Amino acid sequence: MVNVAPLNPELQKIANEELGEVATRISEDLNALREWIKHQPHLKPRQDDQFLIQFLRGCKYSLEKAKDKLDLHFSLKTKYPEMLNVTNVDEPKFREVHNLGCFLELPIPINGCGPRIVVFRFNYPTNKYSIDDIFQPGCAVHELMLLKDPYACICGLSYIVDFGLATASHYMQMTPNFCKKMVSFLEKSMPYRIKSVYYINVTPAAQQFFKILFPFLSEKLRQRIKVLGQDMQELYQYIAPKYLPKDYGGELASLSELAADYNKVWDAHRDFFKENANCGSDESLRPGKPLDIDGLFGVGGSFRKIVVD
Repeated sequence: MVNVAPLNPELQKIANEELGEVATRISEDLNALREWIKHQPHLKPRQDDQFLIQFLRGCKYSLEKAKDKLDLHFSLKTKYPEMLNVTNVDEPKFREVHNLGCFLELPIPINGCGPRIVVFRFNYPTNKYSIDDIFQPGCAVHELMLLKDPYACICGLSYIVDFGLATASHYMQMTPNFCKKMVSFLEKSMPYRIKSVYYINVTPAAQQFFKILFPFLSEKLRQRIKVLGQDMQELYQYIAPKYLPKDYGGELASLSELAADYNKVWDAHRDFFKENANCGSDESLRPGKPLDIDGLFGVGGSFRKIVVD
């Protein structure tokens, strides 16, 4: 019997129509993915149904794409453990960084049954934390959504990236290497559909960051980006205030309050993260060619200055 949390009728309809899910085939599809895992000596992934089904859903039930994403997911976590492989959510620095409220999921999906909203902001002191430090709890949030968030898993994610407090020292941390790791993890190895990205409070200084970041993004994702200024009315054209925190003139709790409350989620899932220590990839055992992270990107072309809407 398949051990997957049931979806409500509205979400199940979306899964069927947009992801190609067929209830009577889920067991067969999961078994096919597990059979492939058995023959990958280098790979030690999680294998519970709830985790694996999201790789199938996120790849619209293409087994080959799900294999590639799953492989890359655990290979990246092994290659960059300091940023991508959280094993102890009780570690003091982890909670300290989380409580800054830099990287959070919001409690209500768009329109009540749409993409999950994730906010990232640069409200941290760069003399104390690196961008990898800040991104670590964000990666853990994305991992937990695989387990507990059907809206993110079925309807996808919408990001709000707030540059309002970004300084020159923040931009200096966002190196090409960081951008490569971030895009590799979020776009190429996580089984979510990224539906939209809203850059808000964008200033001319952000152009240099965009120049570094955009060549790493797929053309599909670039088309889903909106670059907005400081007028929140621009954001409200896409996301109504009822789905936003007080920080952006919305009706939800503030980001600081949401961060404090999310500590209960870390407490409830500490064992889930401890299990990460037993998962990963041993590249010395990989059959065939070694994994080429740099080869994931067709980096090239020119960067045209982004026009703020």
